Amino acid sequence: MLLIEVDVPAGVFGKEERQALGRRLIDVLMTEDGSHHPDVLNAERNLMHAIVRENEDWVLGQRPDADPADPPRYLVRVSAPASWRKEMSATVIEVLTDALAQFEAEAGRDPERLREHPHALIHVLGVSENGIGLYGRSMGGRALEDHVTRPFRDAVLEGRIEEPGPGKLLDPVCGMVVDEDAATLTLQYDGKIYGFCSRSCRRSFADEYGVTLGG
Repeated sequence: MLLIEVDVPAGVFGKEERQALGRRLIDVLMTEDGSHHPDVLNAERNLMHAIVRENEDWVLGQRPDADPADPPRYLVRVSAPASWRKEMSATVIEVLTDALAQFEAEAGRDPERLREHPHALIHVLGVSENGIGLYGRSMGGRALEDHVTRPFRDAVLEGRIEEPGPGKLLDPVCGMVVDEDAATLTLQYDGKIYGFCSRSCRRSFADEYGVTLGG
């Protein structure tokens, strides 16, 4: 993820509340839950932006007419490389809905309405390949993935990252620890078995080191 945009109805949230919401949405997507190595998460976080803005011209299609501020509606757009979108969409929608629900509960409103009514619309948008500009050059999903994981990947191959315990495999791309017995995505390189959390990580590793994919 690179950009989170949130539209909220005008007059509902103050500046501090909007900023707190933006920080919360970044935090929930960048939680250190073992899905990525902390070094990779920090590199991803450094590229993320969240914009929470008021919208004065919000019109709902429902009948009879309803006020989008009572209770407040949310329109969330998450932009990321198109090659990441399919794999990440379900998780991103679930995580952001939970975060918005918690935000609502803390404000004394009913959090369950976000699951019972169409009060939070979340779009996960895929930016076309090489359609993202960073560091003065266009970048696609593979280039961004390499950028945020490169220091960690080099450290793995150089033996500077602690290996997980028995029965565990370390994804050498993102740092996720996977169960050896349950791992369906593995590759052997230089006499060692590596496990991967996703096809994207496995493909990235295979392409870099010339390993043939078996399926």
